[in-house]
Amino acid sequence: MFDKKNPNYLFCGAAFVFLALAILITGCTPAGPSALLKGKKYLDNGNVADALTQFERATQLLPTNAAAWNYYGVALQHSGRLDDAAKAYRQALALNRDLIEAHFNLGSVWLEQNKNDAAKAEFTTYNSLRHNGDPAGLLKLGTTQLRLNEIPAAEKCFTTLRDLNPLDPEADNALGLACIQRRNPPDAMKWFASARAKRADFAPAILNLGTTSQQYLNDKKSALIYYRAYLALKPKPQNWDDVNSLASSLEQQLAPPPVVVAKPIPPVPKPLPVVETKPAPRTNVLIAARPVVNSRPPPLAKINVSPTPVSPTPVPQVVPVKPEVPIVAAPKTNAPVTVESITVPMPDEPEKKGFFQKFFGAPKNEATERKFDPRKLTPLPAPGSNDDLTPTKPANPAPPPEPVRIARYNYLAPHPPDGGDRRSASGAFTKARVYEQEEKWVTAMQWYQQAAEMDPSWFEAQFNTGVLAHRLRNYPLALPSYEYALAIQPEAQDARYNFALALKAANYPLDAAAELKKIIALDSLETRAHLALANIYAQTLKDATLARRHYLIVLQLDPDNAQAPDIRSWLQENP
Repeated sequence: MFDKKNPNYLFCGAAFVFLALAILITGCTPAGPSALLKGKKYLDNGNVADALTQFERATQLLPTNAAAWNYYGVALQHSGRLDDAAKAYRQALALNRDLIEAHFNLGSVWLEQNKNDAAKAEFTTYNSLRHNGDPAGLLKLGTTQLRLNEIPAAEKCFTTLRDLNPLDPEADNALGLACIQRRNPPDAMKWFASARAKRADFAPAILNLGTTSQQYLNDKKSALIYYRAYLALKPKPQNWDDVNSLASSLEQQLAPPPVVVAKPIPPVPKPLPVVETKPAPRTNVLIAARPVVNSRPPPLAKINVSPTPVSPTPVPQVVPVKPEVPIVAAPKTNAPVTVESITVPMPDEPEKKGFFQKFFGAPKNEATERKFDPRKLTPLPAPGSNDDLTPTKPANPAPPPEPVRIARYNYLAPHPPDGGDRRSASGAFTKARVYEQEEKWVTAMQWYQQAAEMDPSWFEAQFNTGVLAHRLRNYPLALPSYEYALAIQPEAQDARYNFALALKAANYPLDAAAELKKIIALDSLETRAHLALANIYAQTLKDATLARRHYLIVLQLDPDNAQAPDIRSWLQENP
């Protein structure tokens, strides 16, 4: 049966009550209302298939009844036919714009399909019509705002929800997720612990405690304790196999090495006294060689544990944090810079450190660049100095330098992708996380890519595919993966920052600069974007004026920045 106390329960409301009263008063049951009543009974008993049949018949007999269309949408949604459910809810709202239950249900469909802007509009309308405040509506609206990276607004919803239901752990758990998105794991742990204190068996908080401990605090022992507590819950969670796979992987990492007991060394026998004897005559006696005994124990075989097939996991995924990009000073040149659409091969350079710290998901991967060192620059001798080994004489004018051609990236500019098979994609995503923990980057990237193919609308799957491809310098895969992630969440600054770094690494500096400018347009205090943009102007585009402007902004925003000494050195070299 469907639990009506669950905030995710889809309901119809007062319209059905009035319809039932009308039937009781008239003492008869016409075909249309009868089908609606039967469908409601089937739905309450969990018989979705029969309920769907009755509600479809009710909409045919009562085509102008908003409640019938709303119930029809409920049955369609429980059957997994989300697009048809959305059409039914919209038909109900076309007949009765004030049917608040239809707003809630339509918003739930949009949220499930990752159409967050549309979901936000429906939940906002629902909460505005519910003047006394509804916990289910506030939780849904806050969750949608959190997906859209509207963290202050989401926290306001969750705080109001906490005031309405002080003993409900949902608000505390949601505030913990907001702290994760604010890159504050310690405070997130406090909120998750508060949610668990209110209800000891509250599964989301227990799982979030384990995930945060493992992914953000690197506390594997605590993470294992929380995972085991989650696995011990009754009834058995649906994603039990996924979490058990993660817990088993942690147990292997934390297991102490086996103790090898060395065999005692036998005492050295005393030498026999030397007795001079006459040499014996030669005989053709064959002496068997003594067997060579290796006293060392054979090496222990390494066991590679492969994760078992897994199913979806609700582990929260959060965008990782990127460090600021160091300064790279480049020699000056007077070559003119022209823009031309050409194809540039991928740079062949040694692999650098990773550029991010893992999104209830991804390995360390923070971008680094060579630091400016003036000692490594050899100055030219002054004209007429004794260091010049050739006589001073007029030199032939050097030919003008060739123009520097700059490639441009061919944007895919994809539309937000439609939803896919999230259940199957979650299984692939969990496998990717297991391989990621074992630092098997290529295999992890392949599983993330498979998750993104199964459900193209999953932001975390697209983003993590781009992250690992970026780490492996597979830019043809990283760049479109970041584009799809941004098509899903255009305001995700970490995804856009990574996209800019990948464009720069793939020799598309103008496009990288354009993406960094978009970040600054949304948040002018984003230090890392100013720093990365200044580096592009200084080392690639050779625009010292713009580079100086952004370097000075970095020093103004963060005087103690780790790259501040390099910035000041560059400013002195480029007055």
